[in-house]
Amino acid sequence: MAFELPALPYDKEALAPHMSAETLEFHHGKHHKAYVDNCNKLVADIPELAGAKLTDVIKYAKEKGNKGLFNNSSQIWNHSFFWQCLSPEKQAPTGKLAEMIANDFGSHEALLEKLKAESVGHFASGWGWLVLEDGKLKVTSFHDGDSPVAHGVTPLLTIDVWEHAYYIDYRNARPTFVDTVLQNLVNWEFVAQNLDGQGASRADQG
Repeated sequence: MAFELPALPYDKEALAPHMSAETLEFHHGKHHKAYVDNCNKLVADIPELAGAKLTDVIKYAKEKGNKGLFNNSSQIWNHSFFWQCLSPEKQAPTGKLAEMIANDFGSHEALLEKLKAESVGHFASGWGWLVLEDGKLKVTSFHDGDSPVAHGVTPLLTIDVWEHAYYIDYRNARPTFVDTVLQNLVNWEFVAQNLDGQGASRADQG
């Protein structure tokens, strides 16, 4: 069974003016789709991956050193997860998530500043991440198509800082893009579900 491009969880116009329909048409409809198409071609030549879940493909590719398969499969997962991290309705952390943010970062704004600094400061292409590691929240980043699912940490929230994520709307102003996403578009309900182990499975396939 081939992997498929997942539908966006909202209309393409729903994130405007912070993220335009044109950006989603290219980012989701072309870039994300290309990773799906490339991954399917590569998996077709590996019989032992027939029917495998996407996360299993990622781990297999990393173990075998298959960079092409790793990058494309991981980028499918990263993008599928990223779309879930965004919401047309502005939200704020609540409950257990808000308590952990206060304990591990001091405040919600302190977390946003740290995540912004990590994402903006990440050199070249990659992803800024909020993850759960050893029972604590941690801000980190991964290069290119790499993903937390390949490193044994729990992904909670991500920001895509590849240029194709923001160049249509923000040109080279990565700091403005990252700040806009963090201040207006984060789906904190989804982040809380990931904390409870219920959300990230939406990005998996197979």
